[in-house]
Amino acid sequence: MKSTLLRLSVLAMASFIVFSFKEKSTNETLFKTRIIDPPTTKKLALEKPDITIGFIKLTDMAPLAIAKHLGFFEAEGLNVKLEVQANWRDILDKVIDQQIDGAQMLAGQPIAAAVGCGRQGALVTTFSMDLNGNAITVSNDIWSKIVDSIPQEYGRPVHPIPATALMPALNMYKKLHKPFVIGVVSAYSNHNYQLRYWLAAGGINPGFYNNKNIQGSKGITGADVLLNVTAPPQMPETLLAGTINAYCVGEPWNQQAVDKGIGVPVVTSREIWKNHPEKVFVMTREFVEKYPNTTIAITKALIKAGKWLDNPENRKEATRILSKSAYVDGEKKVIDNSMLGTFEFEKGDIRSVPDFNVFFRYNATYPYYSDGIWFMTQMKRWGQIAEPKTNDWYHSKIKEVYKPEIWMTAAKLLVEEGFLTKAEIPETDGYKPATTEFIDNMMYDGKKPLEYIKGFKIGIKE
Repeated sequence: MKSTLLRLSVLAMASFIVFSFKEKSTNETLFKTRIIDPPTTKKLALEKPDITIGFIKLTDMAPLAIAKHLGFFEAEGLNVKLEVQANWRDILDKVIDQQIDGAQMLAGQPIAAAVGCGRQGALVTTFSMDLNGNAITVSNDIWSKIVDSIPQEYGRPVHPIPATALMPALNMYKKLHKPFVIGVVSAYSNHNYQLRYWLAAGGINPGFYNNKNIQGSKGITGADVLLNVTAPPQMPETLLAGTINAYCVGEPWNQQAVDKGIGVPVVTSREIWKNHPEKVFVMTREFVEKYPNTTIAITKALIKAGKWLDNPENRKEATRILSKSAYVDGEKKVIDNSMLGTFEFEKGDIRSVPDFNVFFRYNATYPYYSDGIWFMTQMKRWGQIAEPKTNDWYHSKIKEVYKPEIWMTAAKLLVEEGFLTKAEIPETDGYKPATTEFIDNMMYDGKKPLEYIKGFKIGIKE
């Protein structure tokens, strides 16, 4: 009898330990194990617990993959389905048409939808997914034509490589009456604006959009090069086929070009604009207003995922997760190249770039008004925004799209729960300090967009 009672007591204790471990396991993935009292998620009363989120197979979808795979969504009471999408236009249409509840999006897309560029819709972002993460890659043929003109140090090209390095190839193509074609992922993508910024800083005109026909314009008026929209996963194959001569895209598609021996990255986006915002998480305004607690819960889970990702000890596990077919579906060694703090330019030219992918540091997840306004200045600079605008217009428009107050609500709950510290919440009015950390050292002050636009040598002023 005593032995039976003893066995029952042991079984009961084992069941309690297993149950307790299961309850705490999700929280302990964010923090070190062996914590006596790990943080506990306080679930909100969700109006819509079943959520579908769209994404593109890029490394910077990582917060979504981590929040799903490690149970951060589940800990908030959310049942999230992640659905891969064919291209950025599909993502925009499906969110606006409410076929999906939210999505990873190009930072320019919800802004364009609010200011009269492309398809219109009332979209908002409560969460900035990452900083940096893009690069510009040229084909082996183009690299062979420009490498001799690039300064060398210790037998390697000096970085960052300016756009002026392209001139030998551009001049040759001009003599042959051939277009020099560069791929970008969307007219409203960071890649488009970063590529244009880099080219213009080197005195190369990337062309302007037709004010009278924004929808039909390819942005090639007066252009020295031809920019062509290409889906991210198709970039390496298109480069290999010779349809494009270069491209600007996120990872893992630059590192894949190196791995396959078909191209050479010449500049990272961090060198064009240090710690620039990249993708954003987007929902419709209607969704946010109808399901406020669900919106906060999603934002909480993504902030936790961002913090987990920026712990260096988690990065190898992160690349293992991202390489799965459900997420990026790429070779782990290729994803490792950028995610583990290095970046490979020419084959074997591996350099330390610890901030190539940032998901939490530098207040990466906070949706700053000044970040959104920068995209608007580039839309104006290149002719996508046709009419003259006032400074007040820029400030009022971005506040329709960027919702840092929702981010702040989510973050303060995470402080109460023990997942964040007060020091990890920025003290800000929504605008970053003015900066000159661009490849051309131009001063950008998000509070003075008109003055910024007027300072460019290449670009529409009014």
